[in-house]
Amino acid sequence: MPFIALLLAAAEVAVDQILKLLVVRNLMPVGTVTLIPHFLSLQYLENRGAAFGILQNRQWAIALITGIICVFIVVAMFRYQERTKLFMTVCTLILGGGVGNILDRLLRGYVVDYIHFHFFPFIFNFADICVVVGVALLIISLFLPSHEPKTEENHA
Repeated sequence: MPFIALLLAAAEVAVDQILKLLVVRNLMPVGTVTLIPHFLSLQYLENRGAAFGILQNRQWAIALITGIICVFIVVAMFRYQERTKLFMTVCTLILGGGVGNILDRLLRGYVVDYIHFHFFPFIFNFADICVVVGVALLIISLFLPSHEPKTEENHA
């Protein structure tokens, strides 16, 4: 199962990088394209920070932290014995999104963002969506009942 998850994460990275390439080639020259007035637009942005614009111009630090998290995820995917589909989905989403944005930081010096919902003040990209959905699923999974059988050791 970990190898399939790694292939899916690589596919995420490929989709992310293709979308960003299309954005750089087609959206950068025009800046903004409105898709749904007063709701959704594509807007070219070079994000030199982390989520929500924090840690501006600290690309190497952000890339290093993200890289460490990605290595931790890959190790967990192979070593953790209780690999559920939800666990592997969380790992795949966070890993693919993290690597997609690391590539931008290392190759461009910034992350290409382009999705702007007008009711939300920030502009983001496909990789960001993958990470946010992965983290949301992780948080939700913490509240799901465990399928682990209860034993005397669990009650101690």
